[in-house]
Amino acid sequence: MSSPITTTTTPPIHDLAAQLRQIGLKAIPETLDDFLTRASKGRWSPHMLLEELGRAETQERSRRSLERRLRRSALKSFKPMADFDWSWPTKIERDVIERALTLDFLPQARNLIVLGRNGLGKTMIAKNICQAAVLAGNSVMFREAAAIIEDLQAETAQGRKGKLRQYANVGLLCIDEVGYLTFDDRAADLLYEVINRRYERRSLIVTTNRAFKEWNQVFPNATCIATLLDRLLHHADLTVIEGDSYRVRESEQETAARRRRK
Repeated sequence: MSSPITTTTTPPIHDLAAQLRQIGLKAIPETLDDFLTRASKGRWSPHMLLEELGRAETQERSRRSLERRLRRSALKSFKPMADFDWSWPTKIERDVIERALTLDFLPQARNLIVLGRNGLGKTMIAKNICQAAVLAGNSVMFREAAAIIEDLQAETAQGRKGKLRQYANVGLLCIDEVGYLTFDDRAADLLYEVINRRYERRSLIVTTNRAFKEWNQVFPNATCIATLLDRLLHHADLTVIEGDSYRVRESEQETAARRRRK
């Protein structure tokens, strides 16, 4: 008695795409028709087909990873360093900033402190360094000091432990605008916890408009300021920017332009 003849059929494209998604592929299911057409026209060997599949998936995963890191960093919009006017400040250590943009301080767990009055580009510089870190594959969090403190104060004791772990373990943490608002001593304790947990482990970027001798005015009655600064500055590059505000200059230029048009 002869054995029954079995036949195999090629699953429809949509079924194949669903199966590829089920095993975790992301790029190929979305472009399956095009991928198979290119494979057919190019007469790809099985080995070449798998190479192309692997390459497409690797690129897609890298793209998605970058998107996630950028989203979690909360950098939002900012001007690139190509737009930075190095000639405007009366004092700026360009070499320190450009070296920081190479991320050389990250492997050493060093900190970068950018000090200067309002409107001199501290945040712009910090965001560009953070973006460079994201593009290099690092996890980054960019937060204003007030946002970090509010975030930690709003949590329960157990929730605060989880938040502190996030701030402690992210590859690069930028604490922006320390000194623009005043806080109570409890806020200083929370900021100290963040800095202390990263001490000699992971890098910080801090921007501030206040000299360190004035931080007692930012955190009145806080007893931990000396210890906080000791941890922050122990392994740190400090750069000071001096001059008049860019924003004031731009406002004056816009006002002058409007007057000329009248």
